Order: sequence, then structure tokens, then C-alpha cells
Amino acid sequence: MTELVSFLARGLVSVPDAVRVSQVEGESSLLLELSVDPVDLPALKGPDENTLRAIRTVLSASSGRRKAILELVEPGSDGAAEE
Repeated sequence: MTELVSFLARGLVSVPDAVRVSQVEGESSLLLELSVDPVDLPALKGPDENTLRAIRTVLSASSGRRKAILELVEPGSDGAAEE
């Protein structure tokens, strides 16, 4: 799953080397935390966060029975995941 999110995000941003995806596995869910260069946040979110929502939809469709959650980690959030 991390490869899928990384691939999609790298295609949208201007600094693809700054894309980082970390994975935390639970019993029935999978949490992916995505961080990008601060300059790329608007491109990743898109208008009204439609682009980010589309990435979450693709992730959900590919995760099968396991629930996949994508959180965008924004700079200055001290490591806390935000949407």
C-alpha cells in the first residue's frame, strides 16, 4: 500500500524526493501517513481536497477487506496526523 500511495503522490508534486509514506498496521486496519514538501501541499490536496479524496478512494478500493486510512501529515503539526 505504501508503494501505491507514494507512486500517486510523486506524480502530483514538484519535489517527489520529499514524499514519505509510513505505515502502521492494526488488526483490521492500516494507517498510512503521508508527508510531502510544504510547497506541494496545495497540489496534493487539490481544490476542496478533491485530489486527496481521490487518492483515499483508490487506496480504499485496493485495500480489500482491510480498512485503509490515509492521513496527511502537515509541517508544524509535530508529527500528529491531520486531514
